[in-house]
This record gives sequence, structure tokens and C-alpha cells, in this order.
Amino acid sequence: MKQFVAREHEMEPVPGLPERLPNGEKMLWQGRPSTRLLARHLLKNRWISGYFLILAAWAVFGGLYDGRPLAGIVFSVAVLTALAAILIGMLELFAWAVHKTTLYTITTQRVVIRFGVAFSMTLNLPFKQLAAISMADLPGGAGHVAIQVLPGHQISWLVQWPHVRGWRFANVEPSLICLTDARKVADLLALAISQNAAVTSGHSRLAHNDTVPQGAVSASVEAAE
Repeated sequence: MKQFVAREHEMEPVPGLPERLPNGEKMLWQGRPSTRLLARHLLKNRWISGYFLILAAWAVFGGLYDGRPLAGIVFSVAVLTALAAILIGMLELFAWAVHKTTLYTITTQRVVIRFGVAFSMTLNLPFKQLAAISMADLPGGAGHVAIQVLPGHQISWLVQWPHVRGWRFANVEPSLICLTDARKVADLLALAISQNAAVTSGHSRLAHNDTVPQGAVSASVEAAE
């Protein structure tokens, strides 16, 4: 399979993969980001709803204070409500589209991210190109699993968004975002990387990274040369 980002085939021989896996490579897990988590934590639909609620309250109290006619106040609130409904609806639709067009795959040798609402693309990340993985927790056991690649492998933040770790523009970290079972996936990926390193190099070392912010777990994999 090709490295980095590539255009997806019209017909996938295996869902989420641009071609069949080589002999000896097995699929361990597949999953998608949650629509609900995408809308809430990535697109911040609750914050936006709260913002419009404040605007509506301001329109009511401001109108009453200024002595505006009740009909004018109701009209202002109705306009704000309509704008809020349209915007929230668009965000929910985009979250659903990301969910439907994204498929994350972990095999015994790589991580594959098929993504793209407008144009379907595939990011192929062999384990030998990975430096570390980390997990950011979300409420309810959900979270994001970020993947740090070795230096020299350039990935576009704009092309890869929203499947990236936030605020990592210089050293982009592809991410499996908004997973309901993120900790299980992170543990599975760490184990797969360790086992792959043991098979390909004879031994591996799995070390915890203490520099990750509180609320996240991280592991780095170092294979013998």
C-alpha cells in the first residue's frame, strides 16, 4: 500500500482500504468517529447553542429596557432562533458526513485512515514510521488517539483535518478522533506496535511518556536497528 495521503479508489476491495492486505497481515480493528461526539466536542455545537441563547436573552431584555414593541422583540428572537437552527443543523450534518465517510483501520502492521467528505482519501501509516501514540480523554470513556510520526514524514494539517491532534501545526499528528472506545483502541494499537516490533527486530521497548498533559496517556515504541 502507498504511504502518506492518496486518493481513494472508487471501489474498495476491502472497506476502508485501497487494496487487499498483503499475505501475513491481518486486520485487528475498524471503527468510525461518533457523530454525537464530533458535534459536541469537535464542532462545539453546545457552545454555539449557548451563544445564540445569550443573544436571544439580550434581545429580550434589551428590547424591554429600550421600550421596543413586543412584536419587534419576538421577531428578533425568531430570527436568532432560525439562524441558530440552520447553523446547528449544518454542523450536525457535517458531523454525520464525517462519520459516514471515515473508517479507521488497525492491522498487524499499520494504521489506515480513510477520510474525506468531499474527496475520499487514504492515509497509510506503517508502524515503522510511528514514534508515539497518545490518548486524550473525553467524558464517558471516549477520546481521541493521536499518532506521532517520525521526523521527515510531512503531513498536511489542512488536508488531514479533522483527523488531527489540535494545535500541532508544525508536527502534525494524525488522530483517530471521537471514539467511544478510545482507551481500548489505544491499548490495542500499542500492543500491535510492540508485537510488530518484536517480530521485525527481535525485541521492542514500550515506554510511557511523562510529558503528555494531564488526562492523557502516551506510549512510545523504539525498535532495534
